[in-house]
Amino acid sequence: MPSTKEIRCLSDDCELDMFENHYTYDVPEEHSVADLSCPYCGRNDSLELIEL
Repeated sequence: MPSTKEIRCLSDDCELDMFENHYTYDVPEEHSVADLSCPYCGRNDSLELIEL
């Protein structure tokens, strides 16, 4: 099972600090943050993966 990813939205208009994306299925290797949208503001051009 793929690992959990922590993602932040960098949009100045968005109040969401960060969210976790928990995968419950196998995803293709080419799947990335660019394929997601912010669950608060809906934008998909301002997301960034948080590297721990």
